[in-house]
Amino acid sequence: MIKNIILDVGRVLVEWEPTYVFKELGFSPKVAQAVAEATVNAQEWNESDRSLVTEEEQLSLFVKKAPEYEREIKLFWNNIDLAIVQYPYARPWIRSMKERGYQVYILSNYGKRTYDMTREALSFLEDVDGQVFSYEVHQIKPEPEIYQTLLKKYDLHAEECVFLDDRSDNIETARTQGMKGIVFSGREDADSKLREYGVEL
Repeated sequence: MIKNIILDVGRVLVEWEPTYVFKELGFSPKVAQAVAEATVNAQEWNESDRSLVTEEEQLSLFVKKAPEYEREIKLFWNNIDLAIVQYPYARPWIRSMKERGYQVYILSNYGKRTYDMTREALSFLEDVDGQVFSYEVHQIKPEPEIYQTLLKKYDLHAEECVFLDDRSDNIETARTQGMKGIVFSGREDADSKLREYGVEL
């Protein structure tokens, strides 16, 4: 029986679209591609979610990948909040789950600097029962450890949890940890799949 619904943040509860920033900053397609390859499309970006180095060190790692675009990389880094906008359905959706007696938790890869810059877009945190962000625990999905961190922190039983994430590799790991999993592709589809697990919405 499902008692706990665990939600990712990016592309589940908020839009995560770096292209918004590139357009706002007036980057040409060539520049946008170069900046993306040096930042959000690079392994270094995943490590920024782990937040083991300082902000200055992290920025330096990005710049080293494309030093000829240092100015543009810094502009992107300083305006990353423009890439994140809360979906209108986010808070009503969480509240509807709560009203039906489910506990709702957040499990998300999220860098500390990005978190500090986008708190307003994360207002739904006021409605959930708990959260684990990667920057807090220096672990990232799909590593099994971060799933266990959430389960242990809130004394949850994996078989009573369903996890929704837009990435299939993150869902696959959740299943290896004993949770049910749903690859998120939209709220309506998610609601349909939640019902298949007996979740009443």
